[in-house]
Amino acid sequence: MAVVLLGAGELTVAGDEGERVLGGGADDLGDRGILHLVVLDAGDAVGHHHAVGEDDLGLIAFLEVAHPAEDAEFAGEPVEVTGEDGVRYEPFEEVHVDVDSEYVGAVVEMLGERRGRMTNMTNNPDNTVHLTYNMPTRGLLGFRYKFLTVTRGKGVLNSFYSGLQPLEGVIETKSASSIVARETGVTTTFGLRNAEERGQLFVGAGVPIYEGMLVGETPRPQDLSINVAKKKHLTNMRQSIRDLEDRLNPPRVLSLDEMIEYIGTDELLEVTPHSLRMRKRILNTHDRLRYEKTGEEEEED
Repeated sequence: MAVVLLGAGELTVAGDEGERVLGGGADDLGDRGILHLVVLDAGDAVGHHHAVGEDDLGLIAFLEVAHPAEDAEFAGEPVEVTGEDGVRYEPFEEVHVDVDSEYVGAVVEMLGERRGRMTNMTNNPDNTVHLTYNMPTRGLLGFRYKFLTVTRGKGVLNSFYSGLQPLEGVIETKSASSIVARETGVTTTFGLRNAEERGQLFVGAGVPIYEGMLVGETPRPQDLSINVAKKKHLTNMRQSIRDLEDRLNPPRVLSLDEMIEYIGTDELLEVTPHSLRMRKRILNTHDRLRYEKTGEEEEED
């Protein structure tokens, strides 16, 4: 029963890619057989729903199915559920891992960092090791890709929902800050070069972006707002040829579950029929900086 907050689309790029937003089409999603994956509960926030799934794959499957449909929605990071007893709970899963012995140490360390508790370890007849863990669902978001990378594609991971348990502590999965687009437009090589010098890009040149959209990550402790749509004024033909030779490194392409894991409390995942994007909850750069300093949002007229 992982919970993620879904909200109605705003006038961003999503407005050009979805005929309607989830807030206005939840019933239709049910008619198309999507809601068997999750339970949609019209929550206490106006224009928002809470999508409740039995495990991490349930929510990912829901967004994957809704993604190609004619809908646009925003998903926030998973949140806990408060029980009638006032205790905060979160979904847990029983995780089964089969991995070569040479990778056991790395896998155990990764699962421990994500609040996993080992309940059993046995040796398989094929000389692999079977690990059983009990861990929060949110600890599995984005884990499968890293697991396959560490085990060089040889590891096998399965999990299933085991029930609600008291909320675990913080899981530090995001060690970097975000590079945020400062202007709306189309990315340019010149603008991206400035951003690439400060971190890893999520987008390449020629991509439509909007103010507040996440376009990369930086190891710096604070987010960076950069105009990645900035154009360079050419002075002569020689300069033009030199710019054509200027190449960017390939951007890092995140999967859906990696995006869900990446976004922080002040960020959202935008899901449209054609694209997946990450963005700040407060898009306007001035308003966002003001909120970070004072904790107060700009009041609308």
